[in-house]
Amino acid sequence: MTAVTAIRPDAALAESLFSVPSLRCAGCIAKVENGLATVEGIAAARVNFTAKRVRIAHDPALDQPRLAAEIERIGFAAEPISSEIARQEAGDSKRLIRAMAVAGFAMMNIMLLSVSVWSGAAGATRDLFHWLSAMIAIPTVAYAGWPFFTSAWTALRHGRTNMDVPISIGVVLATVMSLFETFVSGPHAYFDGAVSLLFFLLVGRVLDSVMRDRARDAVTALLRQTAKGALVLLADGASRWVDAVRIEPGMRMLVASGERLAADGVIEAGRSSFDLSLLTGESAPQPASVGTSVHAGTLNLGAPVTVRVTAAGPDTVIADIARMMDNAAQAKSRYVRIADRAARYYAPAVHTLAFLSFVGWMIAGAGWHQSLMIAVAVLIITCPCALGLAVPAAQIVAAGALGRAGILIKDGSALERLAEVDRALFDKTGTLTLGRPEVREPLAIPEAHWPIALALAQASRHPLAEALRRRLSAEGVTAAELEQIVEHPGEGVEGWFAGRRTWLGRDSAMEGLRDAIGTRLLIEGEEPVTIGFEDRLRSAVPETLERLRGLGIEASILSGDRACAVAPVAKGLGLSAQTSARPEDKLAAIGRYAGAGAKVLMVGDGLNDGPALAAGHVSMAPASASDVGQTAADAVFLGDSFAPVATAIVAARRTMRVVRQNFAIAVGYNVVAVPLAIVGLVTPLIAALAMSGSSLIVIANALRLRGAAR
Repeated sequence: MTAVTAIRPDAALAESLFSVPSLRCAGCIAKVENGLATVEGIAAARVNFTAKRVRIAHDPALDQPRLAAEIERIGFAAEPISSEIARQEAGDSKRLIRAMAVAGFAMMNIMLLSVSVWSGAAGATRDLFHWLSAMIAIPTVAYAGWPFFTSAWTALRHGRTNMDVPISIGVVLATVMSLFETFVSGPHAYFDGAVSLLFFLLVGRVLDSVMRDRARDAVTALLRQTAKGALVLLADGASRWVDAVRIEPGMRMLVASGERLAADGVIEAGRSSFDLSLLTGESAPQPASVGTSVHAGTLNLGAPVTVRVTAAGPDTVIADIARMMDNAAQAKSRYVRIADRAARYYAPAVHTLAFLSFVGWMIAGAGWHQSLMIAVAVLIITCPCALGLAVPAAQIVAAGALGRAGILIKDGSALERLAEVDRALFDKTGTLTLGRPEVREPLAIPEAHWPIALALAQASRHPLAEALRRRLSAEGVTAAELEQIVEHPGEGVEGWFAGRRTWLGRDSAMEGLRDAIGTRLLIEGEEPVTIGFEDRLRSAVPETLERLRGLGIEASILSGDRACAVAPVAKGLGLSAQTSARPEDKLAAIGRYAGAGAKVLMVGDGLNDGPALAAGHVSMAPASASDVGQTAADAVFLGDSFAPVATAIVAARRTMRVVRQNFAIAVGYNVVAVPLAIVGLVTPLIAALAMSGSSLIVIANALRLRGAAR
């Protein structure tokens, strides 16, 4: 949400990340984002409900203590993210589990004591059981109720309410009334109801916390794949160990076999093979030699290499992926807005309903004791936990399932929009195809000339030379020793081998063969060889298109490539195609489809696809896409397969079905339970069991999405 307050036009925005553990419900998102939007100097504030964090873009003049104070002013304790805070966040689930265990143990014992009372125990025996229950319940309520009491007190202290306020009031009133009944030897006490309510609420909160921990752990585990440091080669030839946080572009790392890279870079010396499965999903080791780009987190499997650092720390590819995963959180989707509105009006409505129930029963002559018990039951049974969990629980589980399948969803609203797609537009190069030329088989170069061809290919950064280098390196070829190697930009590479001139590239004597899909190898005294290349389709493209048709989604190609390059692919896949499309042409095409009522999925990868990706109803990009493409897309898929496109849509449709089911469960529960509580047919114990049961049903229903990406 963008602030309406002014920021200096020439100010470069800074970004700060805060841990806000007291974010408990969907309504908290609006409170924090709306509250920060009014602060001068803040350009944007985005709540990550999954990780309970707030990311703020702000004027550098605003320091972190001031930003934390602004969040505190809104009513939420906040601290800047650090390793210590991360450890504290990781401990939240453990504390909740301990509180749940205490509440569960106490609940079982109080239930056992209550059996005798329910069976007819009276007089001194009943009073003894009530006192024993009180001795167990009071410390349990004080310990296990801390998450709710602290949250409610913080909200009230800042002049607002949240769903923990009526929960806390209900638990405290039930405990106090039960203690009063015990003092006066009354027939009824509801210690079992108060403790049972806390137990079942804590079960739901523990499950919610564990799911959020998994989302944080996915990012943490990804970042842990990078090395803690590297052996850096100094100018004088010596080397020293440098921590990863101190590595800078331009440094030269010595990477031994079996080591992971601590930064992105380009190999300057040596040849090896790398395990790239972390980034690409490709299980087979990939060859790498001089000039090959390598990335932080990948594993050197072969021989030692020297790598010149091109990006380190937060600028590496793996850090970019981690940021996308960290941002894969709650957005302002239609369903979240519904939950926001419900949460906003919940507390006043519930308090009013409970008060009217109390007054109504008092007028009816029920007496203050019975009237108060009915009001407590209303407070407990109307807890909107199920409504608050309906959307985030489903989105968190589905995003986690897709993440494990190599599909990174940037926000929950992307799942909602993916579920609505009925039209798909695909770029060709880098999207339907791999976007990198591959040598056409069989390799036309005589085997005896492979070392010469590899030596020439290693001296050029041209895409065709790179493709030839990859192909020959995969055969285990050792480059020949050439002399006087010179690259002629845009033409080719020249060198001398055993007194003979060699050339890889264009041949001025053969103008007709100058095209983008071939090059020439010339060795003096030998017949020239034409090397063909092709941009291969991603795996599973035909199967994915067939699956999309089965989902009722019509697909076509929207490419900036020439018609002659697109036509073979379009014909082979049975797709219509718009070619030579400039960025504005792609925007216009999406506008036409949207104007006709279509929900367009745009899948692209290049710089020219950025505007189209942003304009689509929803968009996806491969991990090989440009930075602009990845930033503009709503989802990014890893690996060379095209199958994740259909997988994401199927998972999104399943997710939205579960969300609608969760809303129906939450609303249906209140429609049935609230009238029963108002007419006095529900005790605090039954109210606690019913409310907690509805939350558990919603969470259990959401957990069915763990296999959504299959």
